[in-house]
Amino acid sequence: MRILFSSVPQHGHLLPLLPLARAFKDRGHEVAVLTAAGMAPVVAAQGLDLRPAGPLPDALFAEVARRTGADPAGAPTPDSVAEFFAGTRIDLTADEALAATAGFKADLVVAELCDYVGPLVAAAQGTPVATLAFGPPLPPVFTEAMDGMARTRHDARGLPWQPRQWLLDTWPASMRADEWQQPEGWLPLRPEAFRVPGQERVALPVSGRPRVLVTFGTWFSDPAKLSPLLRALSTLDVDVVVTLGLAAKPEEFDVDRERVAFVGFTPMEDLLDGVDVVVTHGGAGTTAAALMKGVPLVVLPQGADQFFQAERVAAADAGIALDPPAQTPENLLTAVRTVLEDVRFRENVTTIAKEIAAMPDANEVAAVLEAAP
Repeated sequence: MRILFSSVPQHGHLLPLLPLARAFKDRGHEVAVLTAAGMAPVVAAQGLDLRPAGPLPDALFAEVARRTGADPAGAPTPDSVAEFFAGTRIDLTADEALAATAGFKADLVVAELCDYVGPLVAAAQGTPVATLAFGPPLPPVFTEAMDGMARTRHDARGLPWQPRQWLLDTWPASMRADEWQQPEGWLPLRPEAFRVPGQERVALPVSGRPRVLVTFGTWFSDPAKLSPLLRALSTLDVDVVVTLGLAAKPEEFDVDRERVAFVGFTPMEDLLDGVDVVVTHGGAGTTAAALMKGVPLVVLPQGADQFFQAERVAAADAGIALDPPAQTPENLLTAVRTVLEDVRFRENVTTIAKEIAAMPDANEVAAVLEAAP
């Protein structure tokens, strides 16, 4: 089979697709990844074929701001999110995507939840679509706005609007809202912490103290925002390890370097062993990785979909959520102390980790999809 994976060109969107892409490749199928050329190093490190199309997020955000004045990352609304994912991105990517995949007639397109370029290619090729969802289900007001805008782009090109055939769901069942209903074509898929096959693992030093991992993803690691929080954490008798994301540098942080250690972009699979608490913005990939490793969280959502993850973590007592304006150094200290000292957080997240471990893995889901009529 030929399997086309398609993603918004951001790590948080692309990385959840990679375990399933590797599984299909390992099972002997031809796999290609459709996303911006700027993601080439990530795709190449997985041993996968890239079909480059469209700009990176900085150009997309700039165009959304020019068109609407909105900020879908910092202040997401249904209209601004729909414009980013299903309006502007399709407009700036579709032609290149159709050209890049012209010689790759896919038997299946697997698109992450916010990707609408892959489904447009699938419509042009008459190919079924599986949607891979990460994090808790988005409120219908967001998904309906995105679907509605994407549909106008299909209509403009004379392409049919076809519903997805499968929903591959990586969120643990016990952490869904009570009103959740299983959609048609639903298949659970075990989330995996990001890793690079064949890459030597990063070993963090062991001191005997509790370890706090601070990670605000690739986009939200703002030194001005994080420095006061890190200075507060460094007053605790803990080891503080901070990920830098893609743009920040250690010298930009106003902290005691003897109390805070920085690491560059590192697979979460390597970072979470030995961690007692994860302090995070609540990105879906980071949250899922911590849950699957059985590590409780303190979540300080900054934007995008992070408030949805934060709410679910708090509801499950898998950690503590601090929404603005409660994201002060003092409140963070209290939250970290509470999570370290209250055993129920560790017990709850251990139960969730066991639930995740029992979900079908990427190889099992690939077998189901390849056997589908």
